[in-house]
Amino acid sequence: MARRKRYALVGAGGRGLTFVEAVVRRFGGRCELTGLCDTNPARLDYYSRYVVEELGGRPVPVFDAADFDAMVRQTRPDAVIVTTVDAFHDRYIVRAMELGCDVITEKPMTIDAPRCRAIMEAARRTGCSVTVAFNYRWRPGCTLVRRLLQEGVVGDVVQVDMDYLLDTSHGADYFRRWHREKEKSGGLLVHKATHHFDLVNWWLDAVPETVFGMGRLAFYGRENAARRGVSVQYDRYTGHNTSADPFAIDLSADERTRALYLEAEKHDGYRRDQNVFGDGVSIEDTMSLLVRYRTGVVLNYSLNAYLPREGFSVAFNGTRGRLEYQETHGSAGGALGGLWADRLVVLPQFGEPYEVPVPSAEGGHGGADPLIQEQMFSANPPPDPWKRSAGHGQGAASIMVGIAGNRSFETGKPESIAELCPELGDVRRLSELP
Repeated sequence: MARRKRYALVGAGGRGLTFVEAVVRRFGGRCELTGLCDTNPARLDYYSRYVVEELGGRPVPVFDAADFDAMVRQTRPDAVIVTTVDAFHDRYIVRAMELGCDVITEKPMTIDAPRCRAIMEAARRTGCSVTVAFNYRWRPGCTLVRRLLQEGVVGDVVQVDMDYLLDTSHGADYFRRWHREKEKSGGLLVHKATHHFDLVNWWLDAVPETVFGMGRLAFYGRENAARRGVSVQYDRYTGHNTSADPFAIDLSADERTRALYLEAEKHDGYRRDQNVFGDGVSIEDTMSLLVRYRTGVVLNYSLNAYLPREGFSVAFNGTRGRLEYQETHGSAGGALGGLWADRLVVLPQFGEPYEVPVPSAEGGHGGADPLIQEQMFSANPPPDPWKRSAGHGQGAASIMVGIAGNRSFETGKPESIAELCPELGDVRRLSELP
């Protein structure tokens, strides 16, 4: 019998549970979880119980974040899964590679140019691999867009428009959590939009070159609330009468959030339910970018985080026509519930428009999660002609759009990605990057 591949995880928050479930239960026959690491003992306790009581796995050793090296040396993982706060991704990615491990990391790979360069240098120096979990590539509709563009249905793409909408359930949640602090998340232009820039990079098979952006905090935060006549009565939601507040959440109402966050507060003081109209919000909620690619294509992108519905629309203007793809979905608690609805239309330059049926898939994140998990964790992943797996080079190409955009917000000028991250080299095609 072949040896099971060994994984350790650092970052015992909400996102890490998805990886743990895949390793322990779905692919437990060929994978083994060898260690768990976090800064908070309450979260580690919850993970330990989750592995044994809910997933039916064996007890797993737990380690404080200060003992990350000891975890790796004692549990001997083949790969480390990184699901920490974004600003700490680079710390564990680089150290895991230095200790001889491959890495699977949640997006974004990191949040600024120096950290990005450090990861790329460590990958070059150690020869270890980094896989960035861009699950959006695996959505059936997104894969269909890639196939049609590759088949040339609109000829050579010249220009792209992408408009992303976050609603007042999902979008607001970034302003309750640590993501509201730019020094921890890089802002939505890095934390959230890395998905979107990666999609466009991948759809076009192109490396971004220059970014010009404008962004501001226009809706959330105390000053914006005061400007609209909204009185902020509390700095967090749990423990207050919030029945009339549509932005409120109650951490005590759910066993998982109570264990991972409310009961964990005494160890580190982190509050998962901060008022979206309180103090301390340093990220933007309204942003627009122009991105020029090394192939000459131009992207016009916008993101707003306080809208009545959620989803995105993207249009590709080419030498033979136009392709339009729209994805609408509702986040938990939103007006649309869990609805996912996709629509793809091709408009030939000289011909009748036609709709292309978008296949559906079961599972989290609109059917993408089971597919990317199979690629990462199964013994024999199916062939992937669309090259949906992404390494550190493609992870860098994505985050550098947001990083350059943040820089442009500050300078008011276009910013060169090559100057910010020379390690990307001068390749034009995304597929030439690891």
